[in-house]
Amino acid sequence: MAIATRPPTGLQGGDEAYAESKTIHPRKVKGQFRAYKWWAMGLTLAFWHLAPFMRWDRGPGAPSQAILADLSGGRGYFFFIEIWPQEVYYITGLLAISAIALFLMSALAGRVWCGFLCWQTVYTDLFVLVERLVVGDRNARIHLERRPWNADKLVKRGIVHAAWLVIAAACGIAFTLFFGNAPDMLVDILLGREDVAVYGAIAVVGGCCYLLAGFGREQVCIYMCPYSRFQAAMFDEHSLIVSYEGWRGETRGGARRGQSFEGRGHCVDCKMCVVSCPTGIDIRDGSQLACIGCGLCIDACNTMMDRYKLPRGLISYDSSFNLEARAKGEPAKYKLVRSRTVIYTAMIVVTCAVMAYALAFRKSTEVNILHERSPLYVQLSDGSIRNGYVYKVLNMVREERTFRLQVAALDDARLSVVGGDSNVATTELKVAPDGVGTFTLFVTAPEAKLHGKRTPVFFVLTAPDGRQTRSESLFAGPDK
Repeated sequence: MAIATRPPTGLQGGDEAYAESKTIHPRKVKGQFRAYKWWAMGLTLAFWHLAPFMRWDRGPGAPSQAILADLSGGRGYFFFIEIWPQEVYYITGLLAISAIALFLMSALAGRVWCGFLCWQTVYTDLFVLVERLVVGDRNARIHLERRPWNADKLVKRGIVHAAWLVIAAACGIAFTLFFGNAPDMLVDILLGREDVAVYGAIAVVGGCCYLLAGFGREQVCIYMCPYSRFQAAMFDEHSLIVSYEGWRGETRGGARRGQSFEGRGHCVDCKMCVVSCPTGIDIRDGSQLACIGCGLCIDACNTMMDRYKLPRGLISYDSSFNLEARAKGEPAKYKLVRSRTVIYTAMIVVTCAVMAYALAFRKSTEVNILHERSPLYVQLSDGSIRNGYVYKVLNMVREERTFRLQVAALDDARLSVVGGDSNVATTELKVAPDGVGTFTLFVTAPEAKLHGKRTPVFFVLTAPDGRQTRSESLFAGPDK
């Protein structure tokens, strides 16, 4: 599907290609899509600000916050799932699922993410709402912008920006609450007792919110967001997008109420679709890169159609296939199951299944072993060879566990643990709950049992439940 790249109306074009961009002041509209946007805003903001306060019981001594990125403890928590640093591949899987879901969403309903769920859209809507409540609707805001500075303008601008800063600060604070115990952290933030790094994070996130939603607005969607550049690759003739039915609307022109529309188009050229658009485009010029698919132009146009007692849907959220079908007088057809939607769905299902399998059968014990390099080995007075190792045991269970360790594939080898057993065939290692046990080991073996400078050696760790973790390393010795 071809997407027009015409610049948004009122922003640039022709000889004004390098002119300073003009502020878009969208007009207030009422209708179905505006209601959807209010609901989307409420739900996303409620999640963003309330999610850190959700609790999840993980047992004594464990964080009780349902969603938490515990940087000091090196853990990530999402309800019953606990992610360790070495399990970052789960984050990779989650990002892959999110990307594919966005592709599927686009194939089915166009830029529904951009129009209703994107954080830039949500906060821009909220900022515009504040401006509308303080200053007024579109005409009042344009008038205030063009007026010279005076006391009234200063007061209104001050109130608007003060409210924006409060919202931006709340956004930044909500972000930081995902990295600590939210109730305590919120009190410390408000009382000025938190670290400088926390206030720095609030300033960065809140500052971006203030600048992008307050000043960047549609410029972010048009020029900064990469999604608008490749969105058309996910569309086909059955993807639902905001479209103008030119066959029905043209030839357009002004009209009075009660006037007959026989022999002319239904578009009365009121430009309500343009002034209500948050990116300032004219959807009648065709699908464009700057269209975020919010549907506000549909609500605006339907209002005018009702006023002139004309059928709704001159601007609609529909597929190009159905637009062509209606132009020919054929019935519309909605085809959800098609090759790309099937492929995207299958990819999501497979990725979710792989992650679910990995979580269900994840190991509760992991081992890391490092051979000491200085010195590689020591020859004792009895002629035997000793090697040193740093042996780490990761206990991913919230209870202390005692493991049994022994050496395999090296005959007559003996173990010694610094601070523990010495010269034994098998030793026990105690590891704290949900922690890492670090042990310094020495393995001693007769020189006659070695195979030269490098002899394979295996460490077998047996958990209390009988599961074994086998790790390979090397045993260094003199060259024969």
